[in-house]
Amino acid sequence: MNAIFLAVVIFLCVLAVFDLIVGVSNDAVNFLNSAIGAKVAKFKTIVTVAAIGVFAGASMSNGMMDVARHGILTPAYYSFYEVICIFLAVMVTDVILLDVFNTLGMPTSTTVSMVFEILGGAFAIAILKIAKGAQSAEGVLLKLGDLLNTEKAISVIMGIFLSVAIAFVVGLLVMWISRLVFTFTYRVNGKTTAYNGDMGGLAGSSLKIGIFGGIAMTSIVWFLLINGLKGSSFMSSEVKEFISANSWMILGSCLSVFSILMTGLSALKLPVLKYVVLSGTFALAMAFAGNDLVNFVGVPLTGLAAFQDYSANGAGDPDSFLMQSLMGSAHTPAIYLIIAGTIMVLSLIFSKKAQNVVKTSVDLSRQDQGDEMFGSSPVARSLVRSSNVTSGAVIRIIPKGLIRWIDSRFNSEEMVLPSGAAFDLIRAAVNLVVAGLLVAVGTSLKLPLSTTYVTFMVAMGSSLADRAWSRESAVFRITGVISVIGGWFITAGAAFIFCFILTNIMHLGGYVAMVLAIGLAITILIKSNAKTQKKDEDLTDMLFRQILKSEDKSIIWTLLCEHIRIGNASRLQFVIDTYYNDTNSFLYEQYQPIKRSSGLIDEERKALKRQRKQEILAMQRLDPMVVIGRNTWYFLGINSCQQMLYCLKRINEPLREHVGNSFLPLPEQYHKKFIAMRDSVIDLYTKALEMLKSGDFTDAEQLRKDGDMIQERIAADRKEALDSIQEGTTNLNTLFLTVHILQESQELIDVLRHMIRGMNSFAGCEEE
Repeated sequence: MNAIFLAVVIFLCVLAVFDLIVGVSNDAVNFLNSAIGAKVAKFKTIVTVAAIGVFAGASMSNGMMDVARHGILTPAYYSFYEVICIFLAVMVTDVILLDVFNTLGMPTSTTVSMVFEILGGAFAIAILKIAKGAQSAEGVLLKLGDLLNTEKAISVIMGIFLSVAIAFVVGLLVMWISRLVFTFTYRVNGKTTAYNGDMGGLAGSSLKIGIFGGIAMTSIVWFLLINGLKGSSFMSSEVKEFISANSWMILGSCLSVFSILMTGLSALKLPVLKYVVLSGTFALAMAFAGNDLVNFVGVPLTGLAAFQDYSANGAGDPDSFLMQSLMGSAHTPAIYLIIAGTIMVLSLIFSKKAQNVVKTSVDLSRQDQGDEMFGSSPVARSLVRSSNVTSGAVIRIIPKGLIRWIDSRFNSEEMVLPSGAAFDLIRAAVNLVVAGLLVAVGTSLKLPLSTTYVTFMVAMGSSLADRAWSRESAVFRITGVISVIGGWFITAGAAFIFCFILTNIMHLGGYVAMVLAIGLAITILIKSNAKTQKKDEDLTDMLFRQILKSEDKSIIWTLLCEHIRIGNASRLQFVIDTYYNDTNSFLYEQYQPIKRSSGLIDEERKALKRQRKQEILAMQRLDPMVVIGRNTWYFLGINSCQQMLYCLKRINEPLREHVGNSFLPLPEQYHKKFIAMRDSVIDLYTKALEMLKSGDFTDAEQLRKDGDMIQERIAADRKEALDSIQEGTTNLNTLFLTVHILQESQELIDVLRHMIRGMNSFAGCEEE
C-alpha cells in the first residue's frame, strides 16, 4: 500500500516539473511585456534580467507554501488518504484545464486554478465526511466551517478578484498623474520624444526624470528588502529585526539617494528610464516567482510532507491517520526551492513561447492604432456609449481652461515612439512598478494574488489613462478585456467543478481510480506535447507588422500591394475548395462536409474583414493623394471577395437543409452535366488564382471572355432544368435547389470578373 502512495507522490512531483515549465512559458509575458513593449533593450538582455529575478524569487518563496498546506482546508480533520485524493485530483485537474484552455486559446491563471482546485477537492471530501457524521476528537459533529478554512479561503478568493479592480484603478491613477507631469514629449537620455525635435530644458527634465526614477527604485527596494529578503532563510534574525524596525528610515534614505542619483545620471544623458524598466522587470519577475511558485510545487511538496509524516507515524492506516502535521508552517528545504528556481529559469530562457512574445496585453494596451484582436460586443458598445455620455456631462462642469491644459498634456500625436514599440518608457515603468508593488503587498499578506490578473489590469488601466483607447478602438479593446476577464471566471468555475468530481471519483473508486486518473493525466500530457506547438503565422499578418514598423511610404505601398495580392489569392483558393466540397457533397449526399463548410465560411468572412481593416490602416499611412487614385479599384476587388463568400453561403445553407433532411438527391443521369458545369467554374477560378499569384494580368481579357461563355452554358442548363418541370421526372425540391446552385454559380463568375478588373487596375496604378 505504501508503494502506491509513494508512486502517487512521485507522480505529483513529476507533474510539478511539468507545471513549472508550462507555467513559466505561459506567464512569462507578465513580467516581459512592458520591457519588450517599450523596446528598452535586446530580448536576450531582458530575459537575462528576468531570469535572475525568477531565480531569486523562487529561492525565497517559502512562506507562500502555507496556502497549499492549510490556507484552504483544515488538514487536522482530514486523513492521509483523503489528503492524497485531494492533491492528486488537484494536479490531474490542472493538467486537464491546461490542455483544454490551451486548445481553446482561452486565458487562464495558475493561481486561480490552484486555489479553486484545492477548494473543490476539499469541499468534496468535506461533504462526504459531514454526510457520514464525522466528529472531532472531542466528539462534536464537524461542520463545513471546521473542515474548510473558510475565513482564509474567502480572503484569498476576495484578494484574487479584488486585485482585478484595484490593479485597474491604481494603474489608471498613477499613469494619469505621471502623464500630467511628463506629457508624451519629454527629454530623456539626451534625446527627445517630441516629433518636432524640441529638447526642453535640461535641468527641469532631469529633475522630473530623477524624482520619478527615485520613487520607482525606492518602491523596488521596498519590495526586495521589506517583502523579499526579510522572509528569506539566507538572512540572520538580527538583520531582519533591523529592517523591520527601521523600514521608514530605509525607504526615506533610498528615496533621497536614488532621486539625487537618477537626476545626476539623467543630466549626464544616461538612459535612466531604461534602468528603471529593467529593474522593474527584475522585481516583477521576482514577485512572480515568489508568489506563483506555490501554484506549481505547493501541492506536490505538501503531498511529500504528508507522505513522510504518514510513513513515520501512520502505522499503515491511511484512512484514520490525520494530517495534524500540515497545520504548521512550511519549512521547505532550500534545495527544493533552488531546483524549482533553476527549472523556471531554464524554461524562461529556452521557451519558444517566451522567445516569440506577442501577447494580448501588449496588443490591447498599445498607443497607436493597429489590427484589433477582438471584435465588438453589445456590452462593450453599451459601456462606450455610457462613458461618452458621462464624460460629456463631466466636461461641461470642469472649466474649459483646465480641460485645454489637460488635453495639451495628453497630446500623443506629438510623440515619436521607437520603431516597433507599443508604448513609451514612462508607461512601461508605471506598469512594472505598480504591478510589482501590488503583487508584493499580496505576498506580504500571504494572499496568492494572480500575477496574470494584476499585470494585465495595470496595463489596461495605464493604457486607458494614456488615452490609447480611441473612439476607433475602444469597443474592440473593451471587448478584449471582457473576454479575458470572462476567461478568468471560467477558470475558477471549471477548476472547482472538475476537481470536485475527480476527488469524489478517486475517494469512492479507491486505488483503481487513482491509477486511472494518473493514466488520464499521462495520456493528456503525451497528446498535448505531440501536437504542433505553434501554427505557422499568417503571411498577411507578417506583412502588416512590417507595414506598421516602416516609415518609408514607398516600402509601405509595396508591402500593401503584396498584402492585397496574397489575401485575395487566399480567398480565391478558399472559394475553389469550398465550392467543390459543397457541390460534391450534394451529388453524393455527404452531410458532414457541408456542415463543416458552414463554419469555415463564417471564419473566412471574419478573416476577410480582418484583412480589409489591416489594409485600410495601411492606406492611412500613405499620402492621401496617392490613395485616392487607387481606392476605387481596391474596394472593387475586396468587395468582390466579400460577394464570393456570400455566394458560397447562399449555396451552403439550402444544401445543408436538403442533404441534412435526406431529401431526394440529384438523379444520376444529371450528374455528368452538373460536374462539367462545376469543373468549368473551378477551372476559371484556378486561372484567376494563377494570375494573382504571378501578378501577371495580360490574360485578363481572355478570362473575361471565358467567363461569358461559361455563363451562357449555365444559362442554357438552367433553362433545360426549368423545362423539365413539365416532364415531371425530377423532384421539385431537388430541381429548385439545382437551379439555385446554377444561379449562384453565374454570380460567382460575375464577381470574379469584377475582382480581376479591380486587381488589374490596381496593379496598373502600382506601376505609375
